[in-house]
Amino acid sequence: MEEQHLESSDFIKDIVIGMSDGLTVPFALAAGLSGAVANTSIITTAGIAEIVAGSIAMGLGGFLAGQTEVEHYDAELKREYEEVEKVPEREKEEVREIFADYGLDEEAQIIVVEALSKDKKKWVDFMMKFELGLEKPDINRARNSALTIGTAYIVGGIIPLAPYFFVEDAHQGLLYSMAVTLMTLFVFGYFKSKVTGQNPLTGAIKVTLIGAAAAGAAFFVAKMFGG
Repeated sequence: MEEQHLESSDFIKDIVIGMSDGLTVPFALAAGLSGAVANTSIITTAGIAEIVAGSIAMGLGGFLAGQTEVEHYDAELKREYEEVEKVPEREKEEVREIFADYGLDEEAQIIVVEALSKDKKKWVDFMMKFELGLEKPDINRARNSALTIGTAYIVGGIIPLAPYFFVEDAHQGLLYSMAVTLMTLFVFGYFKSKVTGQNPLTGAIKVTLIGAAAAGAAFFVAKMFGG
């Protein structure tokens, strides 16, 4: 029987990050404003402004995270090259310890370590992966992450805001927005959980409840302070 494993890509993770906040934050904002104003024009204007600002902020966050990942890898790579050059015996001992953990006897450890140490690049790559647990990141990771997260945020943000463009009464817009957004959150939570190997139904309910709680809290706070 063929084994099945989850291969969660950076692209999928970025979509999840962008869509999660894109659906929840503008939904909560629109719900809060619906509790304070009667006309939808203010809600749509504020909603668009929030989506623009939010997508830029989220995209920038993704860019900085991706850039930091690349810089961290490069710094560790440089350090490992310096160590195999200056203290090769210590680095060989670290490799032997790694193979010992995998159950190789001392004789096998020595043979493998000596063979590996003949190729400095492969030696360093081995240390990066098995000692530090670091994989070489995509050089375009920062740019791709920023674009994916920012776009996903915009797509997610339009969903709860869209109903307000078609009605004039804020409370009516909120009802339509709730129906559309909660359904979308449920579907999004279902597929997100399915992709990440979790229980799809439980994940869908959890994501929906979080979105509903955020919107409900914003609405009642606005009602309370807005009179």
